[in-house]
Amino acid sequence: MSDMTRMTITEIAQKIGVTPKTIQRWERAGKIRKTKRDWRGWRVYDVTALTEIRSFYEGVY
Repeated sequence: MSDMTRMTITEIAQKIGVTPKTIQRWERAGKIRKTKRDWRGWRVYDVTALTEIRSFYEGVY
């Protein structure tokens, strides 16, 4: 996705420095909030979600 308001799990993972599977694992474990999904069922993230995930990552590592 080209606009910065909607990002894929791969884009989020690259920005934080983890794999998409890691983000999925954190979501399943309840460590981060579940994100919205688009009509295909794909996770869709916004800038707020990126900030929250980055804060969690920095708090852990």
